[in-house]
Amino acid sequence: MLPVRPMSEIRENATIDAWVQAFARSGRQVNAPHESDAEIIELPGDDERCLAATIDTVAEEVASGLYRDHFTTGWVSVMASLSDLAAVGADPLGVVLSVSLPDNADEASLDRLRSGVESACRSLDVNVLGGDLNPSAPLSVTVCALGTVPRHDHLSRLGAVPGDGVFLTGGAGSGNALGLARAAGLDDVCFPEAGYRPTGRLAAGRALRGIASCAMDTSDGVLATLDQLSRLGGVGFELDVAPEDIVEERVAALCASLDVPVWMMLAGPHGEFELVFTVSESRASRAVEALREVGLAPLRLGRVRSETGIALAADSGKRVELDMAAVRNLPLTGRSLASYAEELRALGKGWGLE
Repeated sequence: MLPVRPMSEIRENATIDAWVQAFARSGRQVNAPHESDAEIIELPGDDERCLAATIDTVAEEVASGLYRDHFTTGWVSVMASLSDLAAVGADPLGVVLSVSLPDNADEASLDRLRSGVESACRSLDVNVLGGDLNPSAPLSVTVCALGTVPRHDHLSRLGAVPGDGVFLTGGAGSGNALGLARAAGLDDVCFPEAGYRPTGRLAAGRALRGIASCAMDTSDGVLATLDQLSRLGGVGFELDVAPEDIVEERVAALCASLDVPVWMMLAGPHGEFELVFTVSESRASRAVEALREVGLAPLRLGRVRSETGIALAADSGKRVELDMAAVRNLPLTGRSLASYAEELRALGKGWGLE
């Protein structure tokens, strides 16, 4: 029997818990901390719907040079929050912005930022409802997304049981591939930033209501998502699909050209906005058909098991047990993308992954 993996083993979880404990809890809040991608709040006088609310900031990606085009900053800022709504199966109401701008920001860059925000909203039929502008350096963009969910039929990160299938709504790895290309200095040739336009899966989340047993988005990477679901639910995951078959084809091609193990594109912290979801075997075909109706071809990754943790399919044909705490606790700030990639690769070698 593999050991239980506590939530507090992950530094980010422990930090969140310290903040949560400092605040009084609303009696209308349905979800407990960490249990869902968006906060679910009962609405006074409404027995049918709850409010879904979430907020996210893009700042470090700009400061580190990962995002150089402000269109990307605007696009991802919106999609990050809408993806959280997708993971609870919400119907969006709109978004509110808070933008902190350097005094010397040029108008062309601001046009790109505004265009990225509006293009992301338009692609998912969502509107900017309002917001706030502040002078500050460096640039940061915060988006609060609001939606509603059926009171008793929203998705959460809890509910997976052994024997369930685990699925992914689309190819993964593009976010970490952008970081890899940046680290190699080949981003303009191998993986241009303009090709990184991840989309929140709002239609998929709604389609999975009442079908999936749990769901979470992959904004922190596929393996971190599975690890969080494992810690929350006290279950684990056995992946039957090789990393090469989980990532987008262009991501696998980039890894081959740079001689980088593909599993790293699933383990890095800069993800995309697909949904990982679990579903009972009796409902699996229904889930697949529901997603096909909204234009998606979900990939079955494997199954839920009773032992916690993640077993990754390796080149040898065996499964490798991953220590995701070691990955998720790697320091990110104040270091280069290349040094992070080197340390991540070293961890994999220690597990027998090449």
